[in-house]
Amino acid sequence: MPEIPALDPASPEKVSFTRPLIFILALAGLFIVARAFNLQEYFQEDRLRRFVAAYGMWSPIIYLLAWAIVPTLFLPCLPLTLAGGVVFGPVWGVIYTAIGAPAGASLAFLVARYLARDWVAAKISGSKLTHLDEKVAQHGWKIVAFTRLIPVLPFFVLNYAFGLTRIPFLPYAIATFFAMLPWTIAFVLVSSNLLALLRGQVSIWLIIGVTLVAVVSLLPVIFRKVKARQGESVEI
Repeated sequence: MPEIPALDPASPEKVSFTRPLIFILALAGLFIVARAFNLQEYFQEDRLRRFVAAYGMWSPIIYLLAWAIVPTLFLPCLPLTLAGGVVFGPVWGVIYTAIGAPAGASLAFLVARYLARDWVAAKISGSKLTHLDEKVAQHGWKIVAFTRLIPVLPFFVLNYAFGLTRIPFLPYAIATFFAMLPWTIAFVLVSSNLLALLRGQVSIWLIIGVTLVAVVSLLPVIFRKVKARQGESVEI
């Protein structure tokens, strides 16, 4: 398994805009490639979703199982989020991903706390994550929400790191669910219209999704300014 990296020293404002920028550039790249090679005729979301629907209840079960496995294996989760929108559409894609992502985060948290504590502790030793427990002691669930809203570290890193802290499981799970929800809705709405976009079609859902990505990117900055006015700091 890959090593857990140290915390990126870049400022939270810069990091908060990196993720959506990469996402938008990737969409633009896909669109250009699809148009250049005339691939848009092969992207039919109705056909794909009918194929998935033919498997009945097994389709969402397999998707949720993937969310239980992928974060614990140190694999990137953004492709899984995007797949939820493409395969299940904007409504069910949001529902299934909003359930699966926090569930995967919770499972990794429990693995770190009860099954692989020494191994995870050795991996983050010497990094700024070593002080995460001190921040949790000061701010509790707020530091969980803060780090979910500002993606300064990969999703799976935070899942394991929080398992070593003193935060109780329930506050961690609840904060993770609500703090991840804005990103989940934004990315799934965009990805649910990704195939149509590659064919040159722009829907209202796509516009809403892109707008949400922009709005959610500003949330970390707003959150930090509000806390600064209150005399609080939730920096790691």
